[in-house]
Amino acid sequence: MEETGGASAYGASLAGGGFDFYKFIRQPQTIVRILSWIFALVVFATITTEGYINSVHSSEVKCIFNHNDSACHYAIGIGVIAFLACVAFLVLDVYLPFMSNAQERKYAVMADLGFSGAWCFLWMVCFCLLASQWTKTLDVTAVPKDAARATVAFSFFSIATWGILAYFAFIRFRRGVNQVTIPTYTEQPPDQHTPYPPTYAPTSYNPTTYTPTTYNSYPSSVPDMHKQPPFTPNPQAQGNAEYLPPNY
Repeated sequence: MEETGGASAYGASLAGGGFDFYKFIRQPQTIVRILSWIFALVVFATITTEGYINSVHSSEVKCIFNHNDSACHYAIGIGVIAFLACVAFLVLDVYLPFMSNAQERKYAVMADLGFSGAWCFLWMVCFCLLASQWTKTLDVTAVPKDAARATVAFSFFSIATWGILAYFAFIRFRRGVNQVTIPTYTEQPPDQHTPYPPTYAPTSYNPTTYTPTTYNSYPSSVPDMHKQPPFTPNPQAQGNAEYLPPNY
């Protein structure tokens, strides 16, 4: 179903590797696709060769499934398209590991998923149609019963094989999307033995002794021009000590 021995994308190894035919032919997806190819071949080949008979009273051929030509035409059409699709998808499975673009691989897997799911449903419709028409067939004296039963049986088997192919394609698509969206790099854990990360390690620091600048005191021999006189509580009035008001 997918590569397990190394890096892969959408179920196939990365581009650049060699193609191993024996490994490819042993993959479950390849085996189921070959079985689907065989079942489709049996269905449309059986109806084409033995699915039409004519009565003793008429030369016109009719479908063996209740003389319903639509049932035979539907089974032949579904079988032929399924036969060709199996060949195409086998070639695509071989070419998928050589695709270097992940987007192209995604489209290839999506095409496989969509077609397999659709043909699983169409084979179920084919089986129900053929089984219903076979039970309604009244005159089976000239009908090749083994061919009719084989067509119905292999239509049923095709439901299972195409359903398995759809499941394989879905698994490849889901894992491929996860491999593309999730980053593949891992961040290196920090070293627990160092106090700082290597990028932010502090440089060596040599402390120096600070010597403050000293200034000489102001010389005291210079008189202080801004020195205030001492406070006197009762200042003495200059001149006449007593003031006599004039007489008018």
